[in-house]
Amino acid sequence: MASKFVLKTASNGQFHFNLHAGNGESILNSEQYKAKQSALDGIESVRKNAQREGAFEIKAAAGGKFHFVLKASNGQVVGQSQMYASEAGAEAGCESVKRSAPDASLQDDS
Repeated sequence: MASKFVLKTASNGQFHFNLHAGNGESILNSEQYKAKQSALDGIESVRKNAQREGAFEIKAAAGGKFHFVLKASNGQVVGQSQMYASEAGAEAGCESVKRSAPDASLQDDS
């Protein structure tokens, strides 16, 4: 199965997307957007910034877990990960986004 972005409408009418790796696992989640076009622009930002040096930031969370954020060149967060048990797991998640995002298809479930 190939990687894909899944665009959805939240219960409040706003739009958001998830990036799924080839194994179907969600590896990146977006914020919510008021307009569908803004969410689509967010997907393009993920495609572009996933390849940019220094775009990923791994953060420690409470309880010894880790997650990462993907930032645009202006510093705005364009996506974040789930929690990982280790820093190495978060690093592997970053690598998965780098591999998956550029060629991921779009599934519009909005």
